[in-house]
Amino acid sequence: MSTKYNVPDRLTRGRTILVVVDIQERFRDLIHNIDGVLASTTRLIKFAQVLGIPILTTEHYSRGLGVTVTELRNLFQPFKPLEKIHFSCHGDEGFRKALATSGRDQIILCGIETHVCIYQTAADLMRDGKQVAVAMDAVSSCSAANRQIGLDRMAEIGVQNMGVQMLMFELLGKAGTGDFREVSGLLKESWTI
Repeated sequence: MSTKYNVPDRLTRGRTILVVVDIQERFRDLIHNIDGVLASTTRLIKFAQVLGIPILTTEHYSRGLGVTVTELRNLFQPFKPLEKIHFSCHGDEGFRKALATSGRDQIILCGIETHVCIYQTAADLMRDGKQVAVAMDAVSSCSAANRQIGLDRMAEIGVQNMGVQMLMFELLGKAGTGDFREVSGLLKESWTI
């Protein structure tokens, strides 16, 4: 007896965009394993920058919840986050316009919270016909249980649950290239976690 799987397209540089969701100062002390999320998100941002993959960053009601954490803000010149009030990034017109302008249809999500903003964004993007991957080691919630609930639900609806290193290798496709050599340090960092 064989089972047929619906295998999604391979993630490629020309189709992929990274979305960093709501990693804001007010959440710093509330999120399970925030240090791991920050380390993995930092690697993913640097990797995307080297490969020329566009990045969108969101802030949820920054006036009340604070701005994106300094460690991530400092990775961008200039830093231009998209303000949102919907839990799903896709609920805000600014995000939808920025995504449409990018022309990308493969979205990698990282950030917080897995069971709320990440899940709702992923579901809305999939309803809109996009291919969605979540960087499992670059997302979290207020508790490990809520993080797992979000990951499980996303897997049920067809979101690709992948690790940062797995995403990097898929986007690279092969070794021995200039890009591979340029990001090899980021790949090695993933082995130490």
